[in-house]
Amino acid sequence: MGNKRLYRTEGPYKMLGGVCGGIAEYFDIDPTIVRVLWVIAFFCGTFGFWAYIACALIMPKKSDIYPRY
Repeated sequence: MGNKRLYRTEGPYKMLGGVCGGIAEYFDIDPTIVRVLWVIAFFCGTFGFWAYIACALIMPKKSDIYPRY
């Protein structure tokens, strides 16, 4: 599988905190799909909001993991 690392994206794929873009890159899927799932989770209760905040605080930025990015 390789050395995949989970991180927040920076640049053109970042919208709010880069969490959805990072998850999409990790699973190699379209970031829009991940964003739609987060919005659905948000409206199904507050889990989506709190999970996004936690990920934004815990996940490192891509430039922290790959310094030459």
